[in-house]
Amino acid sequence: MEPPAETWLTRHAAAVKDWWWKKLLRALFRVKARHLRIETGVVYGHANGQELTLDLAMPLSGGPFPALVTIPGGGWEWIAQPDSMHILDEMLAEHGFAAAELSYRLAPKDKYPAQIEDCKAAVRWLRANAAKYNIDPERIGALGFSSGAQLACLLGVTNPSDGLEGEGVHPEQSSRVDAVVSFFGPTDFTLQSWRDRYEKRLMLSVLGGTFAMHPELYERASPVYYVRPGMPPHLFFHGTADDIVPIEHSRLLATRLQAVGASARLVEVPGQGHGAWPRGVFNPCLEEAVRFLQENLK
Repeated sequence: MEPPAETWLTRHAAAVKDWWWKKLLRALFRVKARHLRIETGVVYGHANGQELTLDLAMPLSGGPFPALVTIPGGGWEWIAQPDSMHILDEMLAEHGFAAAELSYRLAPKDKYPAQIEDCKAAVRWLRANAAKYNIDPERIGALGFSSGAQLACLLGVTNPSDGLEGEGVHPEQSSRVDAVVSFFGPTDFTLQSWRDRYEKRLMLSVLGGTFAMHPELYERASPVYYVRPGMPPHLFFHGTADDIVPIEHSRLLATRLQAVGASARLVEVPGQGHGAWPRGVFNPCLEEAVRFLQENLK
């Protein structure tokens, strides 16, 4: 969860620093960005003196398109692999989605729940601007990696009564999402194993206190504590050898969702750790995620 830990795609794209790397990755995923509409640095809100921005990638014609908010990881303190996320968004656009890659406020300057408030504001912004971007406001999903997957899951399991909407833009719009894909995200901050590893530094940065001081904050940041009937479909991918965010997190949330009748499936990826999966492992997972989103955002 903490920099400079490797994240997904770093094994075969360490950092997409120049045009040649980007050309290589586009060829790898067979992405033809010239056939897409791409807008970067689109302001979706303001908070604590900061502009909140997103990057959009979508087909040039057709629609209205199902939309996806894609949420990068980085331990809530930094944004991991933004260039690789751009490539992912362009690939999703090639499959007919309007992909919106979010930036959001970061710890330690902005403590939780600032991060989920920003993600919810972005979903509301997409609905408010659906006509401008030819987006179907009734078909919006979320996909995230690591800490971004925790935020994607929170989008899936929370509603306005949970008090996480914040003071952001377009309060008349819903922040609901209709499908969630989680890649190796944490789901329960109250677990003893999680607190043993992260409570003394990372959780102080993100939540502002220890579990003994603020147990309610640890629960409030944990998607498992919001599960109730009526949840949208969730698909989880998690490496069985992940020692940064153990697979227990995905198992817990998938099991709780299933217990209330929600559609939830966990793909356990044998022998893989926390991201940095080989292309032959990651690509089939990504293809399965696309099929899941296509089926659930019809």
